[in-house]
Amino acid sequence: MGCTSSVYALGRKKKAIIPEAVVFVPSVRIPLQSDLQKALKGLVPRELVDRLACLRNQIVLVAEDTEGSAITELRRALEDYLSLLIGLTKKEHGLDDLVEYKWKNLEDGKQESSVANPWFELLSVVHMMAMLTLSEANSLLIPKDYSGSDCKRDAVDALLKASGYLEVCIKKILVYIPPDIKNRLPKDFQAGVLEAISIQALGQGTEIQLGLAVESQKATLSVKRRLACELLIYFSQAYQCLSRCDMNHSYGKKHLWFIKWKFLESKAAAYYYHGLILDKGSEPSCHVSAVCCFLAAEELLRESKKACLSFCLGAPITRSPPVWGAMKHLHQKIPEVASRKSQMYGYLLEEEKALQTLPDLPDFQLSLRPDDYELPEIDQAWNSEKWELESQTLKEHLIDCENDIETE
Repeated sequence: MGCTSSVYALGRKKKAIIPEAVVFVPSVRIPLQSDLQKALKGLVPRELVDRLACLRNQIVLVAEDTEGSAITELRRALEDYLSLLIGLTKKEHGLDDLVEYKWKNLEDGKQESSVANPWFELLSVVHMMAMLTLSEANSLLIPKDYSGSDCKRDAVDALLKASGYLEVCIKKILVYIPPDIKNRLPKDFQAGVLEAISIQALGQGTEIQLGLAVESQKATLSVKRRLACELLIYFSQAYQCLSRCDMNHSYGKKHLWFIKWKFLESKAAAYYYHGLILDKGSEPSCHVSAVCCFLAAEELLRESKKACLSFCLGAPITRSPPVWGAMKHLHQKIPEVASRKSQMYGYLLEEEKALQTLPDLPDFQLSLRPDDYELPEIDQAWNSEKWELESQTLKEHLIDCENDIETE
């Protein structure tokens, strides 16, 4: 399977341990202190400003103290913050550009973004929720023995939830950010990158389902082929999304290697299962086509191992988990079946050279969809009809002005 950027692996950097990568997360960003109270003083009721600042500071402190590993606590605080934050995006409140929202990359600790736009803050919050949920899926799969089906199903649920968060980022938040600000956003906030990660999450969910099908005696060959073909479609779509983006940076290059690795793996699986079904036919052409599929699967599997190594060595370095699930089965079966079948039907391959073309894979409707996620309703505290704003005395105003001068 894939990687985590907590791989960037939440909480492990200080121990100098190369993290094991199962679920791919490009990068986790956490907020830095921003002075909401000073920026909104006199414009928004003090109680509301204090609630906003308190919730944001809570997120900052927990994220810093745990390096993002307190996933449940952070997600709850982020969700509470959202309903208040949405009020800042409403044009009628006229608060669009008053607060500088600061965020940093958890991996290197550098401040990466400082943007005076509440839609950017909203995007960053929901993106962080998605990354934490992907990290949660990763934690469900490692460092266990990879055999618990309940953990795998919980991981699929988390992947669908993360995909839903990212879909909201693309369709309901990013569209409200002005072009000049979009151009200054981190590379991971490009629409194509967000869409690719959303699709990848669905692909990795399908990959887990394929592994469960391989372990199940009830799953038919047709079901396994369908899941493998769907997996291939997901990673093909993810690559198409990234091909429209600027990926000329370390995380971007690693991301592309990940897509290539999973694409080659899924294509090998699809040809292997397609070959097994073709081989059930009675005509010589069926067996020839099946052998072509098996040989293609074997070559693709070899290439996928090279891509996996390049992915793991790409900065920041990660290590892939032991081969398990569907690929544990296929790493053994594909070379074995390719060798046996090519020997068995070698005479047909010689006689029917004109038939030695790789057959097309069947096309299927994709089964997994992102979970439906709706941004919360605006908090009732934003009902401006009930606002009672505190007036600032001349003395307080002069003190604020002196503080501004000292800061400058």
